[in-house]
Amino acid sequence: MGAYIIRRLLLMIPTVFGIMAVSFLITQFAPGGPVEQALANLSGQNTGALERVTGSEGGDFAGQQVQGGNSSYRGSQGLPPELVERIEKQFGFDKPAHERFMLMLKNYITFDFGESYFRDISVIDLIKEKLPVSVSLGLWLTFLSYAISIPLGISKAVRDGTAFDTWTSAIVIIGYAIPGFLFAVLLIVLFLIYHLVTTYVLR
Repeated sequence: MGAYIIRRLLLMIPTVFGIMAVSFLITQFAPGGPVEQALANLSGQNTGALERVTGSEGGDFAGQQVQGGNSSYRGSQGLPPELVERIEKQFGFDKPAHERFMLMLKNYITFDFGESYFRDISVIDLIKEKLPVSVSLGLWLTFLSYAISIPLGISKAVRDGTAFDTWTSAIVIIGYAIPGFLFAVLLIVLFLIYHLVTTYVLR
């Protein structure tokens, strides 16, 4: 038993390393990376998701492939090359990919997550700020999950084959089939309707 636990714990190391490598490849080489976002903000070419899909002015399908000097970044037109190089250095893109990956691993091991690109505070301080809410939501989710699933499982086992077992199984299957983000939107709409009804109709 002890050898099995040690084996499973050691297996976590290559698993985490593989996840980090895949995440690094996606975030570093996918279109619309941090450098392109910064250049687009500076040049005023940053567009929303609707514009990128519909091909309106400034969107990805608008037929424009802008280049500034020797830079292949979209949105670098009209910007001095020195500014582009400074932005690349800020995000670490002045180094080869393998050096950026090793630096990322070193920073993760030393818990140095850098500064937030959206707020002028460190990522550690941002995590500390949001951690109580995340922990609270996680605890409530765990409590509700077990408070519902354990009594429901006992009831289904006792009433196996009955109508109760059939329709509760159908509800569970439908619940698993609905994506989490879509269910969250439905709950937002539901609570909004409830708020409007209780505030303006039943007042």
